[in-house]
Formats: sequence, structure tokens, C-alpha cells
Amino acid sequence: MSTTSDVKSPTEPELAKKGSFGLGDRVFSGLALAAGMTILVALAAVFVFLAIKGAPGFSADSEVYGPASDNFWGYVGPLVYGTVLAAVIALLIAVPFSFALALFISHYAPRRIAAPVAYVIDLLAAVPSVVFGLWGARSLAVASQPVQDWLGKYLGWLPFFEGPPSSTGRTILVAGVVLAIMCIPIITAISREVFAQTPQLHEEAALALGATRWEMIRYAVFPHSRSGMVAAVMLGLGRALGETMAVAMVLSATPIVTLNLISSTNPATIASNIASKYNAEDTRIQTVLLATGLVLFVFTFAVNFAARWVVGRSERNSR
Repeated sequence: MSTTSDVKSPTEPELAKKGSFGLGDRVFSGLALAAGMTILVALAAVFVFLAIKGAPGFSADSEVYGPASDNFWGYVGPLVYGTVLAAVIALLIAVPFSFALALFISHYAPRRIAAPVAYVIDLLAAVPSVVFGLWGARSLAVASQPVQDWLGKYLGWLPFFEGPPSSTGRTILVAGVVLAIMCIPIITAISREVFAQTPQLHEEAALALGATRWEMIRYAVFPHSRSGMVAAVMLGLGRALGETMAVAMVLSATPIVTLNLISSTNPATIASNIASKYNAEDTRIQTVLLATGLVLFVFTFAVNFAARWVVGRSERNSR
């Protein structure tokens, strides 16, 4: 005669096969699926809107593009260059600071110090971009002018600082610094959480083998957190590529291609160009702006797709 102790409870794979999950599991699964599909539908809707409304902008009359170019690709090329240049400057500044802050909070600082620092960094993400733009144009540009003069005087032999320095300080370099400060909270918050998820046994094993704390971070924390670090950088890059008002308020930009970071003649970004011309009465200009928005959309998607492919390939090779 069998007793209750002889009855075997079904394993999780068996429950999944039989569909015996509880009501809460099914509701959560449905909500997660609905959220994912909503995001995909929204992205597809944005792409379709930009493609339909911006299609005439690819073949508009030559006078619509202005004196610098007579075709769309000649018009959007300098804008893409300015967008990439500002984003690269921002990431070169933001990524080292963000990773250092994340490591300080997760592995170096005492808890009584780490928690307030984390709160302050998170609060930076809530500051509107208009505030950053005002601060960059009114304060940072003026304060950085002596530094830009010094760069032009002593490092003018480099194409990045050949000058002449801007008399107002409102340059692509300042815009990059403002974007970096806006990217730091995002990259830091994600990196901090990823670093904290490193298995404690891995860290203790590295320390037990005689590794210093930095060596433990290099050989235990960084390999485990690689994909999360790349995701954090990609989110920061997305913020830098798509930022509009802060760049538009700092720069008095023109669609040119130059490596000079401290000159008064600065390259424009796609987003800032749209912000400065979106209220044009000529509908042809609006279609051109929508076409440039489509280029930015596709470019950002391609960059994120390439980053995820690189991360996936490195994870497969490491197994």
C-alpha cells in the first residue's frame, strides 16, 4: 500500500511541459510578452512613419539642402559626422569615469559612503537635458575658455586643437563634455548592478590565490560583467547620439566636417539640426529633417545590433 511519501513531486521541466504553472506565472509571462511586443510595434511604427514621411526628403530640390550641398547625402553626411564626433567625445570621457565610479561603489567604498554616492549619481539621470544645456552654455563654456586657449596655444600642432579658440567657449568639445555628464548616470547605474552580480565565490577564490583586489576585479569581475558593461556603454551611446536640446543650446553649429574641437565653427549633429529647423514653414525642409531622422534611427539600430553581435560572439568563444 503506497503512502504519501512514495508520491514523487513533478519536476520543473515536467511542470513546464504540462503547462502546470500557477496563475501568477501565466500572468507575468503574458505581461512580459505584451511589453516586449509593444516595444517592437512602437519601434516598427516609428520606422514606418519616418520612412513614409521622410521619403520625399531623399530627392528634394537642390535649393532645399542649402548652399553647402545639392543632394541629400551631401547634406546628411556632415550631420552624421558631427553626431558621431560628439558621441565619441562623450564616451571617451564618460566610460572611464562611469566604470571607476561603479567599481568604487560596488567594491571599494564603505557602505555608509557608497549608498549616498549611488543616490547622487542616480539623481543626475533625473535632471532635464535643458538644464544641462543651460549650464553648458552659460557656465561650462565660459569656465572652459582658458583651458581651450591653453590647448590652442600649446597643443595647436594637433588637428584637434589647431584653433583659433572660440571667443565664447561654446565648442563641440564643451558639447561633448555635457553629453558625457549626461551619460555617466546611465552607464554607472547599469555597471554598478552588473559588478555587484559577480559570484562572491569567484572573487574569494581569486583573493585566496593571492590576487590583489585590482587583479581580482580584472580576472573575476570584468570577465563576468563583460556583456553588461557593453550594454551600459551602448545605452550611454544611445543617449549621446539622440540628445537634442543640450547640444543645440551649447553649439552654434554648421554642417561641416572638421577635427578642430575648439574652433567657433562647429559640426552639427542630426538631433540638434532637427531641433533648430523643425518649425520651418517650408514643408520640403521638414521632409528632409524627417529623412535625417530616419538615417539616425537606422544608424543607432545598426550600432546596437553590431555591439550585441560582438558581445554574443565573445561569450560563445569564452565557453
